[in-house]
Amino acid sequence: MSDSVIIATHLSKVVSTSEAELTILDDVSLRIERGSSVAIVGASGSGKSTLLSLLAGLDLPTHGEVELAGKSLTKLDEDQRAALRAEHVGFVFQSFQLLGSLTALENVMLPLELHGRSDARARASELLSRVGLAPRVTHYPRQLSGGEQQRVAIARAFASEPDIMFADEPTGNLDAATGQRITDLLFELNREQGTTLVMVTHDARLAERCASALHLEAGRLLEPAL
Repeated sequence: MSDSVIIATHLSKVVSTSEAELTILDDVSLRIERGSSVAIVGASGSGKSTLLSLLAGLDLPTHGEVELAGKSLTKLDEDQRAALRAEHVGFVFQSFQLLGSLTALENVMLPLELHGRSDARARASELLSRVGLAPRVTHYPRQLSGGEQQRVAIARAFASEPDIMFADEPTGNLDAATGQRITDLLFELNREQGTTLVMVTHDARLAERCASALHLEAGRLLEPAL
């Protein structure tokens, strides 16, 4: 079995605007090895989040191919891509993306219940304790601080023990001290579970904690990666 859990080949993304076609990504090829941690870095507008969306199968490329966990994403329909993500992938976003009508515990239980896990409540409780939120399990997102919401989001992302964790600016909405605690927690859980971590960040200190970095400039991958 290949040690590459993500393979992108000649990846391009072009969108049409009212004035012209805009190339967001231009001929990007890369491999990400199983168990590694990789930062995607670059200036605003360089294509970082677009690349992450393509690697995760949230969007499809205009040209090129992405292989995720041994499956070619362009050969799968939308439902099949969603099923592949549910089996192999976790997400942590800048905006937390918690369901406001669910408590912290219910938010973390949700992916486990979708997987049919009979231990969903126990597993969610364990993870919330692990991220320091045992006293807050019955609170709703609106009752939690930004840092607490991101901790719930991290617990939810790791709940189903994904092979690959995608993080898009996970500390972008947090103050420096809270962001540092969230970063420590993210890397700690990632190391414990042996997950492959792919992270978009503008924070150089956060990028330096990853084993390697992919540097985008105007939609192109700089070689060698910084």
